[in-house]
Amino acid sequence: MGIVELFMLSVGLAMDAFAVSVCGSMVLAPTERFKGAIRFGAWFGFFQFLMPVIGYYAATLFAEHIMEYDHWIAFGLLLYLGVGMIREADEACSVQKSYTIKEMMVFAIATSIDALAVGISFAFLDVNVWTSSIMIGVVTFILSAIGCLTGFKLGSTIGKNANIFGGLVLIAIGVKILLEHTILA
Repeated sequence: MGIVELFMLSVGLAMDAFAVSVCGSMVLAPTERFKGAIRFGAWFGFFQFLMPVIGYYAATLFAEHIMEYDHWIAFGLLLYLGVGMIREADEACSVQKSYTIKEMMVFAIATSIDALAVGISFAFLDVNVWTSSIMIGVVTFILSAIGCLTGFKLGSTIGKNANIFGGLVLIAIGVKILLEHTILA
């Protein structure tokens, strides 16, 4: 996977976190927006970094048994996650209050489940999991912080469109992986 594809994957994975950050910032007082942007970025960025690493090492335990079908697994996971993001786009801005540590953790885990699945697919591809996970985490931190800082101006429509865009990117990457290992191989 090249740097451009990795960047696109990072942006696609960050869209859930971006959407939640946009929506979450709508309930923050103007004086809390910068602190909120750092908080959302740190939580989401860290979990988006951590989950691919966990998925990668979990998958390496059984990778040798399914190498023949790895591209189908990667495609299926990315398709499933992409379609899920698109389906959930209407609910992207359903938050209505400020957030506790427990709530931030739940949001961070929920928005990074797709990164766990991507980490599993990394085990079957020629990808450096550490470099990839760092890029995913940094991109997520930046986009989450930007989403939080601009959320009160963007409104709920952008949150929905961000989820749709992220889902389409994940699906496109899944199709590309499948084509590279089947038709283009």
